[in-house]
Amino acid sequence: MAALPPAERLLDWLREEAAGLGFSALGVSDTDVSVDAARLRRWLGDGLHGGEAGALRYLERHLEQRCEPRRLKPGTLRVVSLRMDYWPVTAHEPWAVLGDGRLGYIARYALGRDYHRTIRPRLQRLCDAMVARIGPFGYRVYVDSAPVLERALARKAGLGWVGKHTNLIHRDAGSSFLLAEIYTDLPLPITSQEHPHLCGSCSACIDVCPTGAIVAPYRLDASRCIPYLTIESKAPIPEPLRPLIGNRIFGCDDCQLVCPWNRYAGRAELPDFTARHGLDAPPLIWLMAWSEADYLHYTEGSALRRIGYEGWLRNVAVALGNGPPDPDAIAVLEARRDDASELVREHVGWALLRLGWC
Repeated sequence: MAALPPAERLLDWLREEAAGLGFSALGVSDTDVSVDAARLRRWLGDGLHGGEAGALRYLERHLEQRCEPRRLKPGTLRVVSLRMDYWPVTAHEPWAVLGDGRLGYIARYALGRDYHRTIRPRLQRLCDAMVARIGPFGYRVYVDSAPVLERALARKAGLGWVGKHTNLIHRDAGSSFLLAEIYTDLPLPITSQEHPHLCGSCSACIDVCPTGAIVAPYRLDASRCIPYLTIESKAPIPEPLRPLIGNRIFGCDDCQLVCPWNRYAGRAELPDFTARHGLDAPPLIWLMAWSEADYLHYTEGSALRRIGYEGWLRNVAVALGNGPPDPDAIAVLEARRDDASELVREHVGWALLRLGWC
């Protein structure tokens, strides 16, 4: 390794390079996440991840690597946390879409290109630039792709505080951003003290949650959370929760939409996050009529691929069942009554009953 430039100068250069790649902030922390690891263990022990039958069982796997970064990447001295804004520029106001039962609502981060495909290459380019500047060093990059306590590390790096909805918030950037990490053996300076906690007495996120998933401040019952129900879980959506989901067909933004700090949220700088194919306000009857080939076409390169065609139809059926009993909605559901998928048939049947169609 070449002689390192002064640490602060190297860090300033790293921030400039990251900004040029579309990242809105960068911070550095040590590897001690013991406080957050203890909270995670309690949360898992309480079964709030869905328990043994839940879709988040993967959180129990590699738990020690998640709680001790040096076990995941031996030799790690520092973690570089980066933030990228994703909120897209769109003509469709989120609450207007959520208020129209004929339309489907997709979490704003998923409207454009799959964020993994956007962020990982940029992280690699940042590391390649570091190698060119200082010579080889040990590192590994992560984008929601390994057992990493990313919010804990970002909080320690000064990128925000964990709000009552359990998302990271920064007073100058809100919470509509994605996180990524570089584990490295470079002895970079730790950037700052942790960001002050500024939720105060506000409970807007708790009050607005459609399914009551935020069971207490900073405590989320994942098995009731709409992103869990519509994305993580491949099982039937519990019947008592279906009416509460409304027209949310992929994730949920409600707790962020009401957060006062998101008045300061930055808009996405990269065109990758621009909504594709009119999916920022799509008619549900159009979505339900998609063939599998249509689904693969319209979701190519998108995070929407994660749930698969069967999960897509399940979610759209629930949204149609929560909407107005339009003849077109009933017709498109009727066309799926004998679908090859038992999962789809169950949710279509439920939707038809909700709309008063026997």
